[in-house]
Formats: sequence, structure tokens, C-alpha cells
Amino acid sequence: MAELLKSEQVIWLTTVGPGNTPQPRPVWFWWDGTSVLIYSKPKAHKLRHIRRYPNVSLHFNSDAEANEVAVLVGRAAVARTAPAANDHKQYLRKYRKGIANLGMTPKGFGEDYSVAIVVTPSRLRGF
Repeated sequence: MAELLKSEQVIWLTTVGPGNTPQPRPVWFWWDGTSVLIYSKPKAHKLRHIRRYPNVSLHFNSDAEANEVAVLVGRAAVARTAPAANDHKQYLRKYRKGIANLGMTPKGFGEDYSVAIVVTPSRLRGF
């Protein structure tokens, strides 16, 4: 699991939307050893979901036979003190190429994805 948290580019964040409907979406992330940091656009639905239902799950794509499954369950919150995406050196190092592939600069990415979400895992499920 630790290797996935360091090496994977995408993790799936699942929030709960209206009618208690699960809402999975792929997101970029940074693992600091205890929590997962995700940046979001300010009007994204996931922010409304998290404010209403902070319990979330995170998971990676499995292998083709679904033998490698890892699901983190935890609580998410908007992080008001996190650095901007373009000021977070490790995050920027990890996603600089992806940001460029979006046709964006790090500064523009930080402006568009200006809300930081921190997920604190409480359980790991996997096989």
C-alpha cells in the first residue's frame, strides 16, 4: 500500500451525493505519510458532498484480475491552511507534466484548483 501511495498518479475519491448515491471520481493526490491531499475546483460537487457527508473512500485501480485491491476509508475536510497547489513543491513535482498536458501553467492550475481537501484515513481494506 505504501508503494501505491507514493507511485500512483491517480486515486479514486468516492463521496456521497444526494440520495446517498456514491460518486466516484479520479483525482490527483499527494500522500504525506498520514493523510491524502487533493486539490479541487471551488464549485466542484465533491466539495458539497464532503461538507454534508465527510466520510469518503479512496481506492486505486486494481490489476486485471482484481487481485490487488486497496481501499482507504476515512474522513475528508476542506483544508484552509494547505499551500496552493502551485506552491506545494512535492505535488507540483509529481504533476508538473500532467499540468502541462492540460495546457496549463502551475500558477493557472493553482488558481483553478484552489481548494485543498485533506482525507485522513481510518481503515484499510484490501486483498
